Amino acid sequence: MTIQPLMEKIGQGARSAAGALRNCPAAQRTEAIEAMARQLRLRADEVLAANARDLEVARGMLDRLRLDEARVEAIARSLDEVAALPDPVGQEIARWTRPNGLDIARVRTPIGVIGMIYESRPNVTADAAAICVRSGNAIILRSGSDALQSSVAIHAAIRTALKDAGLPPECVQIVPTGDREAVGMMLQGLNGAVDLIIPRGGSALVERVSREARVAVLGHLEGVCHTYVHSSADPEMAAAVVANAKMRRVSVCGATETLLIDRAVAPSLLPAIAQALGQCELRGDPESRAILPIDAANDSDWAAEYLAPVLAVRTVSGLDEAVEHIGRYGTGHTEAIVCANEAVAEAFLDRVDSAIVMWNASTQFADGGEFGFGAEIGIATGKLHARGPVGPEQLTSFKYVVRGGGQVRP
Repeated sequence: MTIQPLMEKIGQGARSAAGALRNCPAAQRTEAIEAMARQLRLRADEVLAANARDLEVARGMLDRLRLDEARVEAIARSLDEVAALPDPVGQEIARWTRPNGLDIARVRTPIGVIGMIYESRPNVTADAAAICVRSGNAIILRSGSDALQSSVAIHAAIRTALKDAGLPPECVQIVPTGDREAVGMMLQGLNGAVDLIIPRGGSALVERVSREARVAVLGHLEGVCHTYVHSSADPEMAAAVVANAKMRRVSVCGATETLLIDRAVAPSLLPAIAQALGQCELRGDPESRAILPIDAANDSDWAAEYLAPVLAVRTVSGLDEAVEHIGRYGTGHTEAIVCANEAVAEAFLDRVDSAIVMWNASTQFADGGEFGFGAEIGIATGKLHARGPVGPEQLTSFKYVVRGGGQVRP
């Protein structure tokens, strides 16, 4: 089958399955997600074999792509956690009675059909499937070619799980080709089948989606995340938090890419922080280079999402300059302050306009699982509909249910 009829068939199947999924009992959606975890564990060897084939030909970002037994089990556990979450479909958000006696309720509803386009992250296949089933949405997955065999193997487990739970396998579909034309067709909406597109990848993907999409987009931009060390920070805490924020996993979008530090404490704190960072390349402004023997940073470093053991370092005069720097160079993802002064910390949390702001915690906690969502479909960096980790609740819209007793409007 050529790409156009294939994609049209996928779109039609998703639209039909979305109705079945939104109208089935919550317990059936739970059963389906539990079966996904079970099938993934049963098929772990097949998934790892497929991942090995992907790794043989992959270039770059291998840490994001690589799976092992522990990572497959972690994916399965995240599915177990999603299955245990409250089902949002039909949840009453608010309810009130008007003076004329009309009873009005705001109730959560699924969005419909989600199109997910992602790169080099096979775990997204399972996370997105579970979150969409939990929220009553059908999903069309389009994996990057680097992770395609891994994603197809994971999808095979999901498809079996849906059948086991008595749901249409078209609730979760994957585009079985790396043909870029498939992305274009999804962005056009597949003849009205797709309600929302979620991109999760690099700037080139996000730019294409922004340029070509003819349906609503839930954006996931780059993670140029900052950690600001205030002059009141506990030195040991500062070193530990910065090291974890940068080096725990350098390839995740919540990794800190720029360290801001008050110049009043930079001479005493920067050497200890640098030591805690270990094998991390530092690029600094003139003042930090006067303290440490590091390379010079330029304007492109302040806006860089390295996704590598590289950290930009800049000294600042205080909170105002730190907030100004984040506003100029940040992408609205995650920012943290290490600080013992509560008033300063609360001012930072209030003034920094990013999806996630943190006090005395590593930016690597910017993760749906760590927020109690079980998993995430991405970190939304826009300001409409959803912001921050996107879990089941964030993939619902709402409708108003009005109950009357024969009222007519004068």
